Amino acid sequence: MKKSNTAINILKEWGLFAFLIATIILSRIFLWSPVKVDGHSMDPTLADGEYLLVLKHQSIDRFDIVVASETDDSGTTKEIVKRVIGLPGETIQYENDTLYINGVKTDEPYLAEYIKAFKKDKLQSTYTGEDYDDNGEFFRKLAQQAQAFTVDKDGSPVFSITLSDDQYLLLGDDRIVSKDSRQVGTFSASQIQGEAKFRFWPLLPFKTY
Repeated sequence: MKKSNTAINILKEWGLFAFLIATIILSRIFLWSPVKVDGHSMDPTLADGEYLLVLKHQSIDRFDIVVASETDDSGTTKEIVKRVIGLPGETIQYENDTLYINGVKTDEPYLAEYIKAFKKDKLQSTYTGEDYDDNGEFFRKLAQQAQAFTVDKDGSPVFSITLSDDQYLLLGDDRIVSKDSRQVGTFSASQIQGEAKFRFWPLLPFKTY
C-alpha cells in the first residue's frame, strides 16, 4: 500500500510539473515571444539591448510598438521593433515634423524630447556618450545634415505616403537613425508578429508614449 501511495504521489507531482512545462511551451509558441531591442532606432522610448515580451495575435492600433519581420536585400529575415504610424487605407503626411493623418494634424508625444534636442543643437550632445560607441560620430553627421527630425529617404521634410488596404507604416522613434518604412517600404499584417507589451529586462516601467 505504501509503495502504491508513493507511486501515486510521484505521478501527481510529475504530472503537475509536466502540465506546467507543456503550458509554458504552448503559450510560448502561440501567445508570446521574447525579443531584444537591437540598435538605437527606438530611442529614447526603448534602449539598445533591452528585452521585451511580445504578445501575438493582438489587434494592430496606431502608435502600438510592434515586432515585424523584415527581409533585406540579401534575403536575410530579421525582427525589428518599430511604432505603428499609419493604418491600412490612410494617407500619412509629414510637414516639417508635423504629422497629418488623412489631413488631420496628429500629435506624437513620444517624439517631444528628441525634437526639442534637434531644435536646440541638432542632437549633437544627445549622440555623445559611451552608449553610442563608434556610431556617435555617424549619428551626429546624419543629424547635422537633416532638414528636420522626420524626413523621407531623400531627405525631404515634406512627404506623403498613401497606404493600401493591407499595409502599415512603421517608423522608429529616433527618426534620424531609424531604418524603417521610409527606406524599406510598408509592412503587411502578416509581417507583424505582435505587440510589445512588457519590458522584462531591465525591470523598468514600460510606457509607449
